[in-house]
Amino acid sequence: MNISDIKELIREVSNSEIDEFQYEDDGGMLSLVKGKRGTVVKEYIKEDIVVPQAEEKVFIEETDMNVKTVTSPLVGTVYMAPAEGEEPFVSVGDVVKKGQVLAIVEAMKLMNEIESEYDGVIKEICVNNEEAVEFGQKLFVIE
Repeated sequence: MNISDIKELIREVSNSEIDEFQYEDDGGMLSLVKGKRGTVVKEYIKEDIVVPQAEEKVFIEETDMNVKTVTSPLVGTVYMAPAEGEEPFVSVGDVVKKGQVLAIVEAMKLMNEIESEYDGVIKEICVNNEEAVEFGQKLFVIE
C-alpha cells in the first residue's frame, strides 16, 4: 500500500459513517480511528513503508486566476503559531512569499510545516488554531 492509497482511505473513512477501519495486505496493516479531532491513522505496520517527501507537503487548488487555496496535505491538528502564546505565522492581510511558513499540521506526533507556494496576500484563514483538519481541507486563501 502506498501513501496515496493511505490518503484515499483516510478521505473515504472521514466522509463516511464508519468510526474505525482496519485493512491488511502483504504483511502490512493499517488501522484508522475517527473521533472528534478527525480521522487519524492509529497504526501502520509494514517493513518497507515509504515516508512522503517534502514535495507532498502542500496541495494547492486554483479557484480563480489570482486566487490560490492552500489545503491540508494530511489529517491532523493545525497550529497557527510556532509555539503557545506566540504570534501567529500569518494574519489576514499579511503579504507572504513563496516558501514562507503559514502554519503547522501535527500528525502522529510529527510537525509538518505548511509553506506558501505563492507570493501574495492572505485573504482568508479558514481554520482556527488547534482545530482538527482533514486531508484536502482548505486552510488559507492567497491572492
